[in-house]
Amino acid sequence: QVQLVESGGGLVQAGGSLRLSCAASGSILRINTMGWYRQAPGEQRELVARIIYGDSTNYAKSVKGRFTISRDNKNNTVYLQMNSLNPEDTAVYYCHLIQRTLRRDDEYWGQGTQVTVSS
Repeated sequence: QVQLVESGGGLVQAGGSLRLSCAASGSILRINTMGWYRQAPGEQRELVARIIYGDSTNYAKSVKGRFTISRDNKNNTVYLQMNSLNPEDTAVYYCHLIQRTLRRDDEYWGQGTQVTVSS
């Protein structure tokens, strides 16, 4: 099993920055993909950014150029640096990990961390 614990959320004014962290522990395979999703009230959960084992990244168009995802494999930690935040970024942010085993893809979620951006 894998456990994901997010931290770094909070309240910030528009234009400000936050850095989210996600620490993974347990049976983590070398080859995996980690990412950040977010869910605003009344909205579907959406992909924000993801990073594969080779450090290639993908971003939602709404955050590209403002957010940066990175990972520290030695500490099994993924980060999301969020700059130029606006109220539309307000959501619960969830860490996500998926890794392929012999039988199936195993998927894990963190509990989420609240990000609130005020005007």
